[in-house]
Amino acid sequence: MTDLQLYIAIASGVALLLLLIMKWKLNAFISLLIASIWVGLIGGLSGTVIIDSIAKGMGDTLAFVATIVGLGAIFGALLEHSGGAQALARYLLKKGGEARSRLALLVTGFIVSVPVFFDVGIIILFPLVKALAKKSGKNVLHYALPLLTGLAITHSFIPPTPGPVAVADMLQVDLGYAILVGAALGIPVALICGLWMSKFLTPESLEKVEVTAAASDKTSDPSFIRIIFLVLGLPILLILVGSLLKTLVAEEVMVGGWWIDTLAFVGHPFISLLLGTLLALYFLGVKKGVHKEELFKITGRSLGPAGSIILITGAGGVLKTVMIATGVGEVIAQTMEEAAIPLIVLAYLVTVLVRIMQGSATVAMLTGAGIVAAVMPGVDLNMLDKTLIMMAIAAGSVVLSHVNDSGFWLVNRYLNHRVDQTLKSWTVQSSFISITSFALIFLAYLVL
Repeated sequence: MTDLQLYIAIASGVALLLLLIMKWKLNAFISLLIASIWVGLIGGLSGTVIIDSIAKGMGDTLAFVATIVGLGAIFGALLEHSGGAQALARYLLKKGGEARSRLALLVTGFIVSVPVFFDVGIIILFPLVKALAKKSGKNVLHYALPLLTGLAITHSFIPPTPGPVAVADMLQVDLGYAILVGAALGIPVALICGLWMSKFLTPESLEKVEVTAAASDKTSDPSFIRIIFLVLGLPILLILVGSLLKTLVAEEVMVGGWWIDTLAFVGHPFISLLLGTLLALYFLGVKKGVHKEELFKITGRSLGPAGSIILITGAGGVLKTVMIATGVGEVIAQTMEEAAIPLIVLAYLVTVLVRIMQGSATVAMLTGAGIVAAVMPGVDLNMLDKTLIMMAIAAGSVVLSHVNDSGFWLVNRYLNHRVDQTLKSWTVQSSFISITSFALIFLAYLVL
């Protein structure tokens, strides 16, 4: 197999993926499978190898991701139904006061997006934004952009949200490590973009948005707020402890024992998220008087959107496995070495290209991760390198949210803006987030 043929296989496969999604409006799951088969055929794989790659890629990816995404979806649905997200926002707004309302909304978006999908976060929290805009007389963007920034950063950078979980699994990045690095990078980016850069996108001359919905100013019971922090924080804490212990034992800093094995077991994402979900079922459901039949319906409905994400993620794993089977990774790695192109730059640029062309952040992340995963065996990388490359893929998936992105239209609808106004605000802000985060990621990659 010539190097040229392998490059043609990858380039034509990505082009076909974009064509199927953009031109023919084919479902992303089907499009990824077709593109994977195309790459395999053009890359010289036999029919048997392609079929085996489909089974292996789907199975290996979903063995980890399906459980995490499913539990996360139930967790987020319970938080939404209980009013916990709104209660958290009102609590932070009360503590921060009017002067710090933008920071409170930024923090709210950052926290809520851990278990809740980006679009769901917009739906349940935008009434608070509109209420603040009406009360203060300021442009709605003054409050909306910090909230959107917090939601977008956590959704893209910090597990256990679906995109980062899928990329971490494909690149073999420890989930606890990814949470720490994602938070360390995400917090300064959120502050820079959400509080400072967003001010330049809120001119006073921009017409005010007529507010038809307002959120209650009623302060939630402090005990309920403590419960929110418990059910949100405990799973993440357990994952971090489990990852730390696993790393210390692997580096022979600590000697394994029954108590370390127990903590590592409880700290595995499967167990920690299951415990968190059970706590949410009790404290956000049973204890708030939700009947068991209603809880059954809530958890059942939550798995509908999760099923779509799980299948698309599995198809992304198929594309990765087929690319690895063709041997294109070694070819790309050799070319990068000769051209002195860092893998982290390739990861960012590929993800940016796919994101801009077809709009879906998830598809962009999976495509970028698939190509990077094929290259990684030929490159000497430690865990920090792999984690920063994962973050570069996340940064590329945020860029230039525009008319081919469903999130763009959701923001446009809730802001009640014209399309050009949303392009001048959220599209520019999403690009701020992407470029700023990649600059920090690349700096860390060079220094560390």
